[in-house]
Amino acid sequence: MKRSMLLPFAVLAAVPFVMVLGNSMLIPVFPRMEAEMNLTQFQVGLLVTAFSVPAGILIPFAGALSDYIGRKRIMAPALILYGLGGLIAGSAALLLDRPFALILAGRIVQGIGAGGTYQIALALTGDVFTSGERTKAVGLLEAANGTGKVVSPILGSLFALISWFAPFFAYGILSIPIAIAVWLIVKEPEKEREQRPIAQYTQALKGIFAKKGVGLGASYLAGMTGLFLLFGLLSFLSDELEGRFNIRDFAKGFVLAIPVLTMAVTSYVTGLFLQGKREWLKPAIVGGLVLTGGSFFVLTLVDGLIPMMIFISIIGLGIGATLPPINTLVTGATNSSERGLVTSLYGTVRFFGVAMGPPLFGLVVGMGRLPMFVGATVIAAISAAAALFLIKPKQIIIPPEEREGGNDSNADSPNADRPHRNGNLKNGVNGHHNSNGHHNGNGAVPRHVGESGETSDKGKESDTERVPEPSPR
Repeated sequence: MKRSMLLPFAVLAAVPFVMVLGNSMLIPVFPRMEAEMNLTQFQVGLLVTAFSVPAGILIPFAGALSDYIGRKRIMAPALILYGLGGLIAGSAALLLDRPFALILAGRIVQGIGAGGTYQIALALTGDVFTSGERTKAVGLLEAANGTGKVVSPILGSLFALISWFAPFFAYGILSIPIAIAVWLIVKEPEKEREQRPIAQYTQALKGIFAKKGVGLGASYLAGMTGLFLLFGLLSFLSDELEGRFNIRDFAKGFVLAIPVLTMAVTSYVTGLFLQGKREWLKPAIVGGLVLTGGSFFVLTLVDGLIPMMIFISIIGLGIGATLPPINTLVTGATNSSERGLVTSLYGTVRFFGVAMGPPLFGLVVGMGRLPMFVGATVIAAISAAAALFLIKPKQIIIPPEEREGGNDSNADSPNADRPHRNGNLKNGVNGHHNSNGHHNGNGAVPRHVGESGETSDKGKESDTERVPEPSPR
């Protein structure tokens, strides 16, 4: 990476870092919030829902709009909204005797802002960097996201030492300067943006889901299930650590970081292992979900802190094993022109999983630990069964009639014969160079699956080379 690009890239990397704090930083503070505002565990879980639902709804629209008007014009205002929502929530807690309703409103504003942050940062990174630089840049961007996941419980506990509502103010303190830096420091390349009619997007999606909808749906369900179970479990664990084991403040943040760290490390290692091993995609998804469900069932039988943390960490391992192969399936299901929409929809359902986890776990825990853990086991089992019977990686990633030809994974979509984004050549008219520098007679470039599930046109500098996994948080 050129020295002149270090500062702009550092600014871009700060975007996923601050966005992933959106939910995880509050979880260690949930018991304090329950006590200060006289809330139930279900009610405090709504703070996650109020953030995640609007973010999930807006992700696809923000991504499509950025294709038309530019990345920075979406991302900078979105970061400001994200920070303002935190300031609204923090001010309500500071000034009002009964602040919960206004805190929820602030969280909704935050969620609206979050919908235009991480995905747009990934797209802008793809615009700014080319070919080999892009691969490294995207990997570092995802590393920033993973770092945020791990340190967010610790940061939340640290800010809570000042006050239970201090984390809300931290969102504004962190994100608004980043928004200004994005606008002033990051230079967005000037290029002619593709003015693609909405009807073409719709038609393309219909073609994709008509052929691959069942497998993609099972993949979406697996990703949503993993994050639903993870965030619901973290919310429960936060209360357990404080209520049963008297682990509070900074120490609790470190304990909560253990399963998140396990998940992040497992995702990274799994991504490396699965590189070029398409036949292992479904076993990794099914195995991860079975391991997750089995560990939830074992939690019905253990009671002490150490055995409980062991199996909660195994749950993090299981969920971490499912995410990279799901990412490979989702990003490999289409060509570049529709991939943004399909991955954005995946980002949406992941956010919905995060949104439902804490309040539903909080609701069911009132009936007892046994129904909660057994219910989680059943949900994981259903998702594993759906993945086992419905996901067919070869069919999702490459259509059968194109397996031997090396075509783009969705060349048979309604837009397969449209002009190439960076030129005027149509498929079948002139060949593109493949990864060995030769021409394919059918005019398509072979696509390869990267270590974290992204696809790329090897040997070609394309602005759609890598599409990373969307992150919820």
